[in-house]
Formats: sequence, C-alpha cells, structure tokens
Amino acid sequence: MTRLILFNKPYDVLSQFTDRGTDTPRRTLSDFIDLPGIYPAGRLDRDSEGLLLLTDDGRLQARIADPRFKLAKTYLVQVEGEPAPDALDRLRSGVALKDGKTRPAEVERIDRPHLWPRDPPIRVRAAIPDCWLRLTIREGRNRQVRRMTAAVGHPTLRLIRWSIGDWTLADLPPGKFRPA
Repeated sequence: MTRLILFNKPYDVLSQFTDRGTDTPRRTLSDFIDLPGIYPAGRLDRDSEGLLLLTDDGRLQARIADPRFKLAKTYLVQVEGEPAPDALDRLRSGVALKDGKTRPAEVERIDRPHLWPRDPPIRVRAAIPDCWLRLTIREGRNRQVRRMTAAVGHPTLRLIRWSIGDWTLADLPPGKFRPA
C-alpha cells in the first residue's frame, strides 16, 4: 500500500534526508521524520517553508514533482512593497525569466495570514511596506516564485507552500508530519 506523508517543512531545513553540502551540519528531513523508505516528491528550498510531500511510490513521486503534470502548487508569499495591479497582471500573464517565460500564475492580494512565527524573523524595513499574496503555479523551476516576484519589482521576504494539488497544510504545525 502506498504511503503519502504531508510534512510542514520549517525554515532552514534541507528537503533531503542527508546533508552532503558543508562541514557545518544543517538540519535535514531526518531531524523530523524517521520513516524508512519514503522520499520527497519534489523540493522546497532551504529558505522556504511549508508543505512537502513524501512517498514510497516512485510513480506517485514523479506525478507530484514532474512539471508536465501541471499539478497546482499554491504559495503564501510575503513581498516587499505593495504590488500595483499591473505587477499582478504580469504574474498572471507569465513572467520573462532568464530560463524562459513562466506559465501564467493565479495571484491575488490577501490579508496577513495567521501563521506561526518564523525563526529567524524576516528582515523588516520601517520605510518599506510589505504585503501578502496567494500565488499558484503549475510548474516548478528552481526558485521560481522568488524570481517571479523579483522580476515584477517585489522581492519575496517569506515563502510558504500552502498546498500541492488537493493536499494542504491545514492545521499541520511546522516540523510535524501526518499521513495524507
């Protein structure tokens, strides 16, 4: 029987079970999950938070991670500044990045969500406002959401993947996991 695990990845945790990168150990999935035979279905950058799916089924793993299946991934994104309607329209139309134009995104401004505190907190600049967006993409390029918001003039301050397809964080606290 296929196992599918939902994990709320905290900030500064690698989306893998081992750290082969530096002499200074970094936190990995093995610091939170001790279930043999499961692997991440896709990645979430170390400086991003939120939903990471893990499974023991290679076909399901490929279906979740492979951009050709166009599985919706929704993010809560705190950006620097307050995007004007034309900046949001650019995200909705697709943004030209160095590796090509992105597929159109669904995006809307949202009220500040009720979330767990991030450790360490984001940098706050008193003279520059920020706002939150709900942004949905159907591809998964490296650091795509961050590059998209920067391309329209609003760098990402905090990025939380809220859902992948029908799977969502709901009430899953950071660093915790549960079966799907």
